Amino acid sequence: MNTRLGVLLPTNQNQWTDARGLVNFGVRAERLGFDSLWANDTLLGARIEPLAMLAALAPATERVTLGTAALLPAFRRPVTAAQELAAVDHLSAGRLVVTVGAGFPGRSEIEYAVSEVPWPRRFERLDETVALWRALWAGERAFHGKVLRFDELPEPTPSFRPGGPPIWLAGATPSALERAGRLYDGWLPYPPDPAAYRAGLKDVRHAAGAAGRPVEAVTPALFVTVLIGEAAGERELDAFCRATYGVPYETARTIQAMVAGPAEHVAATLAGYVAAGAEHLVCRFAATTLHDQLEQLEQLAGIACRTP
Repeated sequence: MNTRLGVLLPTNQNQWTDARGLVNFGVRAERLGFDSLWANDTLLGARIEPLAMLAALAPATERVTLGTAALLPAFRRPVTAAQELAAVDHLSAGRLVVTVGAGFPGRSEIEYAVSEVPWPRRFERLDETVALWRALWAGERAFHGKVLRFDELPEPTPSFRPGGPPIWLAGATPSALERAGRLYDGWLPYPPDPAAYRAGLKDVRHAAGAAGRPVEAVTPALFVTVLIGEAAGERELDAFCRATYGVPYETARTIQAMVAGPAEHVAATLAGYVAAGAEHLVCRFAATTLHDQLEQLEQLAGIACRTP
């Protein structure tokens, strides 16, 4: 398989009984040949915090990329977050990738409120937070944006890699596509079909070119929910969507990339996104227990060779 293949860790507390099993899950994924491990971020529902999860995995793994899919910087003080990310970058010896997002209307407003961050101007705040991180990792001691302003910054922890870890953007709105091409190192959306992915990637690359960047400066990735099994289908995806988002599968499928079914069907669906330009697939398993997640992990490893 030429495309890089990763998995989302099942950090939601409903999916495990002993959180240390998540480290074993990550180690098993690396041994099976997966390229990356990812942790997501939300204040809605109990889970293991993503940076803590990746810090635990850093010394337990040797090769895999460790990433956030996606981190919401608004939940953290920006200077503190830069320090935390630099620490994970060091602990992993430069294997960190940071995908960021700004949340979802109708869902994330309460998360912003409890984080004491205003909901308006969230995209501008996100881009400036990323710019601040990069400035800190470069050793700069002041930052003056439109939303974030610091006349005097403390001496920062430098990142393991010069310039810091790659930072990807989640999202597929017209604004996100333009900003991904202009400002970010990668793009991690979940369009509901390969045609939408292909069109979005074209816009990302156009924006990169307009900003004077080479198209290869932006890694094209995909976040996709999968469930592998001869009897797996829409009923199982519907139960997962209702438990995760409180909406039926028929609603979620119009927004997100999701596939369930026999190994051949899942492999063909993933291959369609690869043909549309995706180079790094991040798979979330629509499974409710750590045991079932491990079974899905084994099955996905078995079909990886079927995806180009």
